[in-house]
Amino acid sequence: MGNQAGMDHDVTKIIHNHVLTIRKEVIAIIGGGISGLLACKYAISKGFDPIVFESESSIGGTPKPLYQFSDFPWPDSVTEVLPDQHTVLEYIESYARHFDLVRHIQFNNKVLSLSYEDDGGNGDSSISGEWMSNGKWNVTVQHTPTLSIKVYQVDYVVVCVGKFSQVPNIPEFPQNKGPEAFEGKMDSTAATDFVKGKHVAVVGFQKSGHGVLHRVERPCTVIIRTPHWNVPDYFPWGFPMAKLYLNRFSELTAHKPGEGLLLYLIATILSPLRWGFSKFVESYIKHKLGLSKHGDGRTFKLKKAKSFGFTKQGIVLEGQAEPIKSDLVILATGFKGIDKLKHIFESPKYQQLIAGSDDSAAVPLYRECIHPQIPQLAIIGFSESIANLYTSEIRCRWLAELLDGKFKLPSVKMMEKDIAEWDKYKKRYSKKYYRKSCIGALHIWHNDQLCKDMGWNPKRKKGLWAEWFEPYGLHRPNIRSAPNFPFLGFLFCVFTSSSPLFYRLKSVICHFSLKIKG
Repeated sequence: MGNQAGMDHDVTKIIHNHVLTIRKEVIAIIGGGISGLLACKYAISKGFDPIVFESESSIGGTPKPLYQFSDFPWPDSVTEVLPDQHTVLEYIESYARHFDLVRHIQFNNKVLSLSYEDDGGNGDSSISGEWMSNGKWNVTVQHTPTLSIKVYQVDYVVVCVGKFSQVPNIPEFPQNKGPEAFEGKMDSTAATDFVKGKHVAVVGFQKSGHGVLHRVERPCTVIIRTPHWNVPDYFPWGFPMAKLYLNRFSELTAHKPGEGLLLYLIATILSPLRWGFSKFVESYIKHKLGLSKHGDGRTFKLKKAKSFGFTKQGIVLEGQAEPIKSDLVILATGFKGIDKLKHIFESPKYQQLIAGSDDSAAVPLYRECIHPQIPQLAIIGFSESIANLYTSEIRCRWLAELLDGKFKLPSVKMMEKDIAEWDKYKKRYSKKYYRKSCIGALHIWHNDQLCKDMGWNPKRKKGLWAEWFEPYGLHRPNIRSAPNFPFLGFLFCVFTSSSPLFYRLKSVICHFSLKIKG
């Protein structure tokens, strides 16, 4: 086995004036983005000596503006409300240097595959069937500059590869109408540097597609299957949107996984109020943007089609003979995050557990962190919320406390029951979009569950009114047992398809969004 990255016994070490027991168990973290750095930091805090494998030559991650680590504030020199990408990356790199995380990262090392051996030498699963087992993971890693391959054997694996990179979602095209028929240029990324002075057609109208529209110089055509309008700001008719959707009272209007009879009745009674909130915001969006079903009439024209193909002059929509003449076609159609995640496993069984037999299910993770039937492995940063950095931070805290033995997992049967309840919730509010695995509409409820597992008090506001009606925003909580507890942010966050707002607006996405890794 290429490298047994472990120690024969526990040793002690002093870190930040605290005496820690350095554990012999080895943790491999895949991905050096936001989630990977957080997983590394909190593993170190519990005495582990993790290895972080990052396929690129530098730290990854470009989070949304106003992301802030709970124990590492932005420097006073950054005064912009929306710092640029370079400034954000500097902040992330300084975080990694401050907590001495860089020495744990092996750059230019791409993980090719994962395979599991139980303590009896068998693959696929542990003998006990429990998540906390005694097997080993074999991590096959390629050093990208030299193409050399090495196998590491570790005790735990934390997968932090994210979902918005590497594997683009390329549409299927009719026969003889694929990109090869097009004489212009086609790009599958947010190719904003190529749009100047060109007739552009954009396929897709969410994050990447919307970003391109701000940079086109000529009116362009946007091809969509379902309309998705973007929120112009977060104060509809002057009222803070956070007070509509990001407090405990707002979560009473939605049915929740594991709710009792009382909460069920409250959510049923308050469902018209949720509908009213959405109509209130929707009326503002229509007024502010002045959009029609055909676009805005100035910078882009909206065309709805189930499928399309290419011709020499551009693209042709299903049911139309006349092509849309284009110099450049940009496929802003997202990424196949689940494909990237499942193919990292050698075992067909694990691939099916992650993605389902027909690739139609959301990734089934208990607490959005672990799969009950895949031992000694966690997946952080894949399930979305209103602010992914904060959610990844508390999940990494939860995982570190679990590995430190501070609490025990329920039985596999109970975990699968909990997963099924969350899956029911996602399907109820997201319909066909539920594979996004977003828990944004119930981020407080989810957060409370993690707190209770760790023995923390989830109620962290002063006074009954503040606890129920003030947004859980950019405030450090008052939890004595958890001084570095990650606070949740609401500014410039994403309301994705699991939000009750989606019930009326289909999807609402912030203007200021950057690609996220991890």
